[in-house]
Amino acid sequence: MRRIITAVLLLILLPLSAGAMTIKLATVAPEGSSWMVQMRKGAAEVAQKTAGRVKIKLYGGGVMGNEKSVLRKIRIGQLQGGAFTSGAMATVYSDLSLYSLPMLFNSLDEVDYVRSHMDTALKKGLEEKGFACFGFAEGGMALMFSQRPIASLADLKGKKVWVPEGDLPSYAAMAANGLTPVTLPLTDVLTGLQTGLIDVIGSSPLAAIAFQWHTQVKYFSSTPLSYIYALLVVDARAMKKVSVADQQVLREVFEGIYRGLDKENRLENAQAEEALLNQGLIEGKPLQQLAQMRATTEVELGKRAEDGLFSVERYAEVKALLQQFRSQNKAAQ
Repeated sequence: MRRIITAVLLLILLPLSAGAMTIKLATVAPEGSSWMVQMRKGAAEVAQKTAGRVKIKLYGGGVMGNEKSVLRKIRIGQLQGGAFTSGAMATVYSDLSLYSLPMLFNSLDEVDYVRSHMDTALKKGLEEKGFACFGFAEGGMALMFSQRPIASLADLKGKKVWVPEGDLPSYAAMAANGLTPVTLPLTDVLTGLQTGLIDVIGSSPLAAIAFQWHTQVKYFSSTPLSYIYALLVVDARAMKKVSVADQQVLREVFEGIYRGLDKENRLENAQAEEALLNQGLIEGKPLQQLAQMRATTEVELGKRAEDGLFSVERYAEVKALLQQFRSQNKAAQ
């Protein structure tokens, strides 16, 4: 009987003590991007610190498909995780869309204030949905890029405006403002611009260059449309197959990488904007009727919160933090 019990215990502990666990991560981020460079360094560090017990295999450049496809492959166990935009992961945990709501933030200072109060809660919410989260990395403010100059809401009428796949709040806001939203995954945006399927995109300068979207546009506006961020997640089922000690190594390495990317991307976005100007893109004037668009968008987002698109309570918390920050800022002036 003692031998049988010992054998059963060995079978239970085997996944934690023998053989290498390979965690396959996918992203649409291009090879050579900061994400891929840092993650490859991180993969080597994890392998070294776990003595080869945990190996990370990376698939960049969208070779595993768009974000929707990657999520599906995680669910069936073909992949164990990946880097996603907030809109893609909002299909898993809807409140991840809160930071990226259109017309919400006026500045990165506002973003920093809200994130300092809410990042931890949002990560916890995602983990409760079955994903280990290793951090949020800033993508920057989405600016408007187009072939023709756009100075007003009237200039946008009739234009086909790209909405990232899964970004239901932005789709609703654009429709409420009388615009023509067209949903496409990140991997199809370049083709969409080339073929005329879309006329206008919202993108950070860094993403516009990384995905080569800047080659298909001539103008961009400095008006911030929304905040972009990405996150690294691993399926909780895969994490359970890793020993507690090795899980700690994974968290230390990847959370460190994402803290670094979160800071570095802000600097790189400023450099990317300068690079766009040097390459001949023209910076247009701030969008007219912005106050009108913000008001229409806020009303629409309130309705969508009531419909369950994201948490009413969390949305109220974001707005309260913004009001608090703006009041403090005004008092200090």
